[in-house]
Amino acid sequence: MDDLETRELRYFVAVAEELHFGRAADRLGMAQPPLSRAIRRLERRLGVQLFERDRRGVALTGAGAVLLREAGAALDAVAAAARRTRRAGDAKRSLVLVTKAGASHELLRRLLDTLANEPGAAPVEVLLCEVGEQARLLRDGHADVAIMHRPFDDLAGFDTEDLYVEGQVAILPAGHPLASRDQLTLAEVRDVPDLPIARWPRLDGSYPDGPGPEVRTQLQLAQLVALGKTLLVIPASSRAWQWPEHVAVPVVDAPDVTTVIAWPPSSRSPAVASLVRSATMLRDTAPPSLAGRVPPGSPGPSRSDARP
Repeated sequence: MDDLETRELRYFVAVAEELHFGRAADRLGMAQPPLSRAIRRLERRLGVQLFERDRRGVALTGAGAVLLREAGAALDAVAAAARRTRRAGDAKRSLVLVTKAGASHELLRRLLDTLANEPGAAPVEVLLCEVGEQARLLRDGHADVAIMHRPFDDLAGFDTEDLYVEGQVAILPAGHPLASRDQLTLAEVRDVPDLPIARWPRLDGSYPDGPGPEVRTQLQLAQLVALGKTLLVIPASSRAWQWPEHVAVPVVDAPDVTTVIAWPPSSRSPAVASLVRSATMLRDTAPPSLAGRVPPGSPGPSRSDARP
């Protein structure tokens, strides 16, 4: 029998993460014997051993490692479904739009202004996050739609519309010699001994190798640049968070960045559809301050009947 109950999965995950039945039982607020029996029943139903048990303790088997990975995704999906269901049943709820703090500021401002003037448009709550967090917030149901950037953000599994394409700039300390340049190349910004490029965590939480400081928040990054400890290369439109102690210099050979609007493919929300249509209509009227280009072949406002 292949059906698994969420209760069983929660029990299993607790034991797999604690690797101790007693601690797992305390975490779950239950006695240890029924937890042990539940895990035994789960192993019998699946026909595999999930844990190695001996005097030294508990360890996951290969099959257990697979179930731990799959169970986490399944429990996250169930939690996301519950959040979306509660939100869909709230007639007064806001539409949650998530974006990186400081990113695509001009686009975001124009989009919110457009929606505010549209009769019957749902109110929009803006959720500002750190780099790389939009995908998680969309998947777990905390957000309905996101502004994201290709190739940096995780777009796997989402429906998307390209909005505009732009170049990148180096953000440097104002007093650094490179800050007086009209333009730079990637080779130049990668070869500054006194100003190594900051390193962001990968999707798995690890950091790439390199001499630059490890950062997790844009506030950390901004202060390190202002102190002359690092530099970074970002989309030109993300300069909105630039401090007076920073200078932005175009990096002429940096890869282009495409700003996209993304949403879960399962969404059938008229409010999400309206927001996506508004964003694609703004695409063809981007002001010079965005320094962007409409992606080649992108459909224009005629896609207004599109539905996420």
